[in-house]
Amino acid sequence: MKTGLIVFAHGSSVVTANQAVEKVAADMAVAGRYETYETAFLESARPDLKEAVARLTAKGVEKIIVLPYFLTLGIHLKRDLPRIVDELALIHKGVEIKVTEPLDGHPALKEILLDRARRALGS
Repeated sequence: MKTGLIVFAHGSSVVTANQAVEKVAADMAVAGRYETYETAFLESARPDLKEAVARLTAKGVEKIIVLPYFLTLGIHLKRDLPRIVDELALIHKGVEIKVTEPLDGHPALKEILLDRARRALGS
């Protein structure tokens, strides 16, 4: 079963913010040796999740993992994302779409914050 990944972010009217998400997604794909991936945005940027899923299914993907690039399980992940995924499941029958947890709770976040604090303190 061919699998594709989608890094799903909020999106911004600031182009460089969206480009930063695209760079993280590309770096993740290289590091994980994932050939089939997309970046998608909820608001203010393209592609949206519907477009990203269509691109992956056009490449023969049968299983899609959506990786929310959100820190916490807020309203967009509790309300908006499930609704969008349900709609996409009706459009792309036979394609399995799974959504991972947001970044909150991952042990690497603590290390990132410590690194930022140490750099700011010059240590």
